[in-house]
Amino acid sequence: MRDIADLFDDLAEAKVKKVGDAQPRHLVEHVQALRAKKKMASSSVVRHHAAIRSFFRWARGAGLLTDDPSDILERPTRWKNLPRVLSVAQTRAIITSAGDPSRTGAKSVTSKETQAGVSLALRDKAMMELLYASGLRASELASLQLSDYLAKDRRVRVIGKGNKQRMVPVHAPAAAAIDEYLKVCRPVLVTAARAGQDKGRVFVSKSGKPLHRVAVWQIVKRCAKAAGLPQAYPHAMRHSFATHLLSGGADLRVVQDLLGHADITTTQIYTHVDKARLRSVHKQYHPRG
Repeated sequence: MRDIADLFDDLAEAKVKKVGDAQPRHLVEHVQALRAKKKMASSSVVRHHAAIRSFFRWARGAGLLTDDPSDILERPTRWKNLPRVLSVAQTRAIITSAGDPSRTGAKSVTSKETQAGVSLALRDKAMMELLYASGLRASELASLQLSDYLAKDRRVRVIGKGNKQRMVPVHAPAAAAIDEYLKVCRPVLVTAARAGQDKGRVFVSKSGKPLHRVAVWQIVKRCAKAAGLPQAYPHAMRHSFATHLLSGGADLRVVQDLLGHADITTTQIYTHVDKARLRSVHKQYHPRG
């Protein structure tokens, strides 16, 4: 209704008093104004376009007009923004900075005052390792239960969008970081006095309570800043996980399953990111490469 109200405002300025008096040029001018004057994003223009088409189909069915002026409108293309992908070196730098106790204010492992700081550093390293190892979303990482981490099999059980469950492998460095965190550090954060406050979550806060998605985002941002990198976020680790797998020759269907995508077209965006691989494949297999 808000989109149609915007249309009516422009029609009123064009002295159009009735729906049946609207001409194709009025609609074209309205859509052009959405971009030129209101600076709307492509996604918003696409939504306006759909609202206009639906409204005039209804108006024609209701007998308010005989010809549908929206038939002339061409559906605008919605541009897809390519995800920001970290290089292998940048990803390694974030993980390294996450495990640095000095980043959390800790100075020594033996100092009682800095035990929590050391624990937080090892927690953050385990989180960064797992994000990169398994391509988890921030919400999936935050909601991970202790029972979901299968240490012997080096896998995690992930509950994704739509409550869909998937099993994702965890590589050796990530498993080692998680095991160290669970054995040495988590007991420091979840003390006997705080028992039950953790709700069985793998990753907890300094006060021993479950981390929320926003907290995961903030931790990744701080680790990236400490590594001297531009602003990063949990999904950048997920994007990097998928892109680096494809760079190494992983099958697109496998990556789809690991990410928990319902539609493979969602996963295909990563094939457009890895330009270096495209060049190498072209050079290797083209007769004149």
